[in-house]
Amino acid sequence: QVQLVESGGGLVQAGGSLRLSCVFSGGTFSRYAMGWFRQAPGKEREFVAAIRWIGVNTWYRDSVKGRFFISRDNAKNTLYLQMNSLKPDDTAVYYCAAGGGQVLTTPQGYDYWGQGTQVTVSS
Repeated sequence: QVQLVESGGGLVQAGGSLRLSCVFSGGTFSRYAMGWFRQAPGKEREFVAAIRWIGVNTWYRDSVKGRFFISRDNAKNTLYLQMNSLKPDDTAVYYCAAGGGQVLTTPQGYDYWGQGTQVTVSS
């Protein structure tokens, strides 16, 4: 059974940086496309970034382009999200997800989810 465990969240001031990690186990990591989603209180879960199997193709929501960077290390079974120039609007629980769907910008494209890590950006 695939399991995903996120880490790296925390409290940071606006303009600061965080790097989230997601460790994959229970399957062959390199076979899965991976994504990051986030959910703020009272809001729906929204797409943040995605990356294909070998990391050549990446996608981002418009509001994080140029600030967030998704990457993966297939040798370490780990997904990353480098978040720079953080804003209070980035405050949310961040989830990593694994899937084989063709559409990676919606939750329906993923089969497995982590438990989430809280990111709080203070103004």
